Amino acid sequence: MSLQTVFFGGLLGIVQCKMELQKPSNGHYVLNSILENGSDALENTTEGDTFLPSKSNGKTETQFTDFEGKTSFGMSVFNLSNAIIGSGILGLAYAMANTGIILFVFLLLFIAVLSAYSIHLLLECAGVVGIRAYEQLGNHAFGQPGKILAACIITMHNIGAMSSYLFIVKMELPHIIQGFLPDNSDYWFVDGRYLIIIVSVLVIFPLALMKQLGYLGYTSGFSLSCMVFFLIAVIYKKFVSECPDEHTYNKTVPTESIYNSTDDMCEAKLITINPETAFTIPIMAFAFVCHPEVLPIYTELKNASKKRMQNVANISILAMFVMYLLTAIFGYLTFYGNVESELLNMYSKNDTLMLCVRLAVLIAVTLTVPVVLFPIRRAVLQLLFPDKPFHWVRHISIAVCLLFLVNLLVIFVPNIRDIFGFIGATSAPSLIFILPGIFYIYIVPEEKEPLKSLLKRPKIQAIAFVTLGFIFMIMSITFIIIEWVTGKKMSGGH
Repeated sequence: MSLQTVFFGGLLGIVQCKMELQKPSNGHYVLNSILENGSDALENTTEGDTFLPSKSNGKTETQFTDFEGKTSFGMSVFNLSNAIIGSGILGLAYAMANTGIILFVFLLLFIAVLSAYSIHLLLECAGVVGIRAYEQLGNHAFGQPGKILAACIITMHNIGAMSSYLFIVKMELPHIIQGFLPDNSDYWFVDGRYLIIIVSVLVIFPLALMKQLGYLGYTSGFSLSCMVFFLIAVIYKKFVSECPDEHTYNKTVPTESIYNSTDDMCEAKLITINPETAFTIPIMAFAFVCHPEVLPIYTELKNASKKRMQNVANISILAMFVMYLLTAIFGYLTFYGNVESELLNMYSKNDTLMLCVRLAVLIAVTLTVPVVLFPIRRAVLQLLFPDKPFHWVRHISIAVCLLFLVNLLVIFVPNIRDIFGFIGATSAPSLIFILPGIFYIYIVPEEKEPLKSLLKRPKIQAIAFVTLGFIFMIMSITFIIIEWVTGKKMSGGH
């Protein structure tokens, strides 16, 4: 072979490689677009366009070389932990009272492991096809209907979460202000309707304008600090209170003990089975829901890899498991059989410490709203502007529309929490159990994970995981219907 032949052959290979890298897709040069627009270009691309393969040991592995994330490991943990924790923490002491300490710990640990496994399935799917967008996983598995379904479920679930958080602000913030400033009940600044508008405009909206989710790591860290303060206060109250009559909880609302005998009121139960036990299982099942935020956080993670993101998820879930467990144990051991479904209602509204705790919980809830809003905006962009690069007008307009819609719902629909509670009963198990399992079954190639393999059974486990999700969904919907028919309120959800 002549030197001239070798030279021109090599030159031809370089030209072909360059043409492949700059291959246009939907009228855009993908690589150049991503370099210019960063992570926002990633959101608006389809599978196969944005990921470069690399060969290792003769095997082609998908690498996320399209976008270099800048969010640190710690900030990613803060954001995911903030996405996990919610108002449901206030109902865990009640759940423990209806299950007993041992059964509660087992169920909480079981749900935590299932949540970590669910995130593992999502990361596996993202690694196989090189997509870090929930909606695009649905598109890869089922085409456009799958993409629309995933986007709609994320949108409805997170709008429900935003509505729930702002509803708490609307109901609780006036009481906190009146606690610090008594005899001001007639003023406009103790009207919850005005307060949620002020909070939305002055706090939530500026944070929602951040271009990347990673920037919210600081506010997420502060939000978690507020919940740590709440936990410390709950632990402190356990050691300065007597059971049960000497507690200074709100006695204007009659409480009905879950125990029949007054002798059991101050006795901790290791295992308890009663009619309320079944109601607490779905509540605990959704205690670690954070799946709409997993892939956006993965996209912005510095030195991103499947193992690194799984570690972010594991640490976040472990931290929240510890916080949930301590809150439930000390809340339960403070009030035992008297505990209500909303733990804060058990404490006196005239207690200055607990007023500060209520304010801290409201701050934490408020700072969670922008984190929840990001996946909704991402889903809207995927549906309505799939091929458009980042633009500030769209970015800001979607945030304004979402906050305007949620404020209208919370202000003018009194039973909005019940409505979205029913929606959450279908969306939460879909996001945690059903969709990750189905995506894994359809996306992971047969040669990598044979469905009927006796040695490798991940897909069999995924099928069981999906089945469990449908069971939780049926249980949740059934109990909500029972609640509506009987008028009996269950403890709060996520």
